[in-house]
Amino acid sequence: MTVIANIDISTPTGRKIVRELEKHKRVVKITYPEAEEIPEGAITLQEGVEEFWGHLEQKFGFDLRNHEAI
Repeated sequence: MTVIANIDISTPTGRKIVRELEKHKRVVKITYPEAEEIPEGAITLQEGVEEFWGHLEQKFGFDLRNHEAI
């Protein structure tokens, strides 16, 4: 008999359950969601980096990327 479970790994308990299941490779096959299943409203790493630099520019009044280190 086979059992299929959906485990929410965004919680500590969910991650603990998955770690325990991963120890039993002979009887457990874990399938993770495809990388294409990106949550709505998520941004790319590059977009996040640009947003970060934008916040710093607002705070300091100039673009820190264009200035030399002291």
